Amino acid sequence: MKIFVALGTHPQQFKRLLEKIDSLLGRGKLKAQVFAQTGNSNYKPKHFLSKKFLAPKEFEREFQKADLVITHGGAGSIISALRHKKPLVIVPRRKEYGEHTDNHQLDLALALDKRGKAIAVLDLEKLSTAIEKARGFNPVKHSEKKKLVERIKRFLVEGK
Repeated sequence: MKIFVALGTHPQQFKRLLEKIDSLLGRGKLKAQVFAQTGNSNYKPKHFLSKKFLAPKEFEREFQKADLVITHGGAGSIISALRHKKPLVIVPRRKEYGEHTDNHQLDLALALDKRGKAIAVLDLEKLSTAIEKARGFNPVKHSEKKKLVERIKRFLVEGK
């Protein structure tokens, strides 16, 4: 299984997710080839390849190669995964961990999980279970594109 982890370009750290994936790989709890776009996180993975930022063509290529995408709750990464019809695990950045200024990513992750478009992980101790679930996950493909785009725009502009 090939997993692409996309953390976007947000300036705050999100090393919590990278550390968990590294730990799962290191302990043999996850058997996968992982590549991560780590953004502004300063954590250096020991058990998988990574790059801070990817050019658009590199980003596209990683989505195409992936069997599964794990991402923060950023709209760009989520839209790319949905467009590629990839099983998607969303681990939202959280205000209480200093990963974002508010919890709008949590709201978006829960909304997509509820609609069967993604698997939301709110507790990193459940990440390996979510990855196993994602192996057989078939995202709902009927399009709510207009509604989804409008909702994402509202999150980004209004925080609602």
